[in-house]
Amino acid sequence: MRRVIWLSVSVLIVGTLLISYPILAQPREETLIHDTVTGVIGTPDDFNVWAGWRWPDRGLHQYCLEPLWIAEPATGEILPLLAKEWPPEYSEDFTKMTIRLREGIHWNDGVPFTADDVVFTVDLHKRIPQLLMHGPMAEYVKEIRKIDDYTVEIELTKPNSRFHSYFLDRWGALRPMPKHVFEKVEDPLTFKFNPPVGTGPYVLESYDPAGYWTTWKRREDWDRSATGKIYGEPKPKYITTRVFATEEAKILALLNGELDLAYLSVEGMRAAMRAPHVRTWRKEWPWVCNIDPFVPGLVLNHMKEPYNIRDVRWALTLAINIEEFMTIAADLMAPVSPIHIPPVPAYRKAYFEPMYEWLLNFELDLGNGEKFKPFDPEVPSKLAALAKKRGYPVPEDPEAIKDIFGIGWWKYAPDVAEKLLKKHGFFRDEFGRWHLPDGSLWTIQLLGHPEPTTFHHRTMLAAADQWRKFGIGIETWTPLQFTTLNLLGEFDINTTWAALEPWGAGVDLYRTLWPFHSSQVRPIGEYVAFDPGGSSRWSDPRMDEIIAKLEKVDIADEKATIDLGLEALKLLVEEMPTIPIYGGIAFLGWSEMYWTNYPGAENLYPHPWHWWPNFKLTLPFLKPSQK
Repeated sequence: MRRVIWLSVSVLIVGTLLISYPILAQPREETLIHDTVTGVIGTPDDFNVWAGWRWPDRGLHQYCLEPLWIAEPATGEILPLLAKEWPPEYSEDFTKMTIRLREGIHWNDGVPFTADDVVFTVDLHKRIPQLLMHGPMAEYVKEIRKIDDYTVEIELTKPNSRFHSYFLDRWGALRPMPKHVFEKVEDPLTFKFNPPVGTGPYVLESYDPAGYWTTWKRREDWDRSATGKIYGEPKPKYITTRVFATEEAKILALLNGELDLAYLSVEGMRAAMRAPHVRTWRKEWPWVCNIDPFVPGLVLNHMKEPYNIRDVRWALTLAINIEEFMTIAADLMAPVSPIHIPPVPAYRKAYFEPMYEWLLNFELDLGNGEKFKPFDPEVPSKLAALAKKRGYPVPEDPEAIKDIFGIGWWKYAPDVAEKLLKKHGFFRDEFGRWHLPDGSLWTIQLLGHPEPTTFHHRTMLAAADQWRKFGIGIETWTPLQFTTLNLLGEFDINTTWAALEPWGAGVDLYRTLWPFHSSQVRPIGEYVAFDPGGSSRWSDPRMDEIIAKLEKVDIADEKATIDLGLEALKLLVEEMPTIPIYGGIAFLGWSEMYWTNYPGAENLYPHPWHWWPNFKLTLPFLKPSQK
């Protein structure tokens, strides 16, 4: 029997911890190993995801915790897990929601999961402002009642046909807490929830105190998890999530059979796929996985001047040469998006196509009666021409080009950007450097992710390149606490996605719009619930009104849902509180040395991202390569 043993060794250079490797004595052929996309765990002994950012993709939300419902973008479905059915039952006026729970589920310490856990979770979040989901629970929950052990009724303070969305997992949701654990805790904000008690099919085995790895073990009673009960036995007995000091180390681990799944850069993907046992999501160009329903971009902090000025936000947008930007950010393999949702098929039909004429005619007011139409429909053909120059097999069909490169983006118009800035007293010096209206040099603190394979990092590099060329000073910053700083608002501009991802299932944009509601705005230094969108700390009474209307529309009414979604998307374009750039992509590398039957493009059963909470649904379908 082959085994892999990694000594737990921490390497120190000039007092800085570089990496710590796990002790693994379990059979390699029974172990799935993947990277931790969000990097080194800053709170390695803390698993309390309800109190703040706790690096959930270390396996916590994939293997230990389960939600009531989970969105599955690969199939466009919403799947009930701890809940028994989808959708939940609403009263006719949307002031009451009934949840029926799946029976026979147990927490990993043997205690049954019941309605008591759901009631306790909602009540606790309603009472404690510092918990991440306090806002919507305090705003909407009038009373929550246990009808019986497996039925919960929530009476709302006002109609909200989307109240279930706070419990619907996409990446983050109000997942039930184990009442029997938290009711004994004096302070749920400082409680570390270690070891974590979840209903998922795995339990915590061990972790690195330095934050570089976490190992999970399949529960003996995996069939008492919702995942196991519905989908069957997860095939790996052990799962280890690892952080790598460099991408080169990650690639070597893939090649040597020490890593099964990895998030890579485009260069790393090309290097890894030369090995016969390493594959990518697509087996042909553009290789990249482009079905992730999120939109990478730039989030401007509206509680810091001058980013609270619309003309400044638009000037920064028009100072971007999108051809150069996309070359750096994605090697021209991602579709651009001029609006705050991703250009995946369902949204192209519902939103991109209906907005196309509006985008063509949309105008900016430059002052003195001068108008400017910023939308450029020729961007896809320009990107296609660049890709051809790089030797890629780009199709000739215009519709195929739109599928690959998008419908268009904003014009590169630095002269127009200059006019917008000068309207507000900005000026250049003799060296071409921009100064703020008070005379000081304009320097942007641009916050990016420390892991160079992430889209955040590439977005940071691309934006820094463009704005420096325009004459703005840029300070790039890549701390380990990237997400925490986003949530707290400790930045000028960050490189997370431009808005919270829609579900990827159905046409409802409530999840994307909700973080922009005025009730979710927090001062700098206090957590917002979601960093995409919410970390901009932007709101507008018109958006509040759209959200209020959406809360009174039945989710089955697609026309009304789309009409309100279009109204909201137009408002976001006009105000540009954040800058959407392109549709989400991932450069994946999968080793088939130990495991096969990954959900590739030709075999898409659940979606393929191992850092998502959905990855628990993949595990029963993996196949061992070695018997």
